[in-house]
Amino acid sequence: MQTLVNKTFDEIAPGDTAAMQRTLRAGDLRAWAAAFDDPDTPARPGGDQGAAGIVTALLSALVGSALPGPGSSIRSAAVQIKAELPIDAALTVRLKVRERRDQGIVVLDGECSDPAGQVVATAVLEVLAPTTRQERQVAEHRLDRLIERCHGLKPMLTGVVHPCSLDALSGAVEAAEAGLILPVLFGPETEIRQLADQGRLNLAKCRIVSTSGAEDSAQKAAAAAGAGEVAALMKGSLHTDVLLHAVMQKDAGLRTGRLLSHCAMVSVPTYARRFVVTDVALNIAPDTDQKRDICQNAIGFARALGIEQPKVAVLAAVEMVRTKMPASLDGAILAKMADRRQIVGGIVDGPLDLDAAVDVDAARIKKIDSPVAGLADVLLVPNIEAGNMVYKNLAFMADAQTAGLVVGARVPVILTSRADTAAARRFSAAAAVLYADALKHDPSILNPETAE
Repeated sequence: MQTLVNKTFDEIAPGDTAAMQRTLRAGDLRAWAAAFDDPDTPARPGGDQGAAGIVTALLSALVGSALPGPGSSIRSAAVQIKAELPIDAALTVRLKVRERRDQGIVVLDGECSDPAGQVVATAVLEVLAPTTRQERQVAEHRLDRLIERCHGLKPMLTGVVHPCSLDALSGAVEAAEAGLILPVLFGPETEIRQLADQGRLNLAKCRIVSTSGAEDSAQKAAAAAGAGEVAALMKGSLHTDVLLHAVMQKDAGLRTGRLLSHCAMVSVPTYARRFVVTDVALNIAPDTDQKRDICQNAIGFARALGIEQPKVAVLAAVEMVRTKMPASLDGAILAKMADRRQIVGGIVDGPLDLDAAVDVDAARIKKIDSPVAGLADVLLVPNIEAGNMVYKNLAFMADAQTAGLVVGARVPVILTSRADTAAARRFSAAAAVLYADALKHDPSILNPETAE
């Protein structure tokens, strides 16, 4: 949770400022167009309604969260678009107090600029400032916060395993340029340098460990992780099973006795809280005992990324236990295992169908009395087909932000895909940094004390 605290009218002075960064996606523009029935792309300079609306929304968010903050009321806003809004690049949004007026009104100058510092929009807002102190607790939503939390941490030594495609290599370089990782590239050096030249990528921050092929890359990277030479692994252009086979070799020293599973943190524009979906990429048809490990892994992952006591919904097609529906039985069993401290660190309930897990009104209508229903932080899916479809539907049709890791080994493993956006790769790297840092300070993230 985040705590938003306002500034009262008496505390505000001319020259006070507030700022935030947001990255607009093509999906944001499509959503705006759909909401207001505008067929045109709302990002052109000039008198475009869509661009003006987006800028107004961004400035309004900053008013409501920071200056003056909770309790503010916007009385008027005049926006001027000066240039095209940047897509897939950080947009800096700023407010500055111009003057205070009678009856609690403050006048704010607003500005939006692109990464090069070019001003793309300006605004003047008149705001009724609050007169009393107000605080508001809000659930963390956008995954940009993951990257912000990494700013106080050192870049993490990360073994990038066989980055022999331009996508894989550029993903590692982008994460390095964002200050998240220090890449150690395990792969054929000549091939890697040729790719870097082809993509005009700067490898100055990368160290290369030359290998003879994909299996050699995986084995050397896993051994380096087991020896503590790197703190995380990132999948390159090799097959996932080749990488994980090397991770699971006894000689690598990365096994913990726990099942490996994939956890994906997701932020959906139309849902007010981020959540974790598991397992969408690794375990095909887990049995009940494997789901226990998947559940415990997800609780640790969610805790490492800032959810203090994750609420886990074990999903099925119905919220009632049906003996002919194995997923519903697993839900009931895992909930009872949590009651008996065989699963710890979170609140587990099931079976829950998806709508009851994420929608308070649906849970109320169905008369479900549960501390998880409508408030789920973790969605534990029945099998890989269900999880993969939920995950990809959200990512490709709902413009969700995503960050995914394989957990359960001594180090996090970042799984990247050719279809991943640059943002998804950065968010996944940030998640790995936070997870590895959490492990250093709290070993129970990975190895909690549970009842036998």
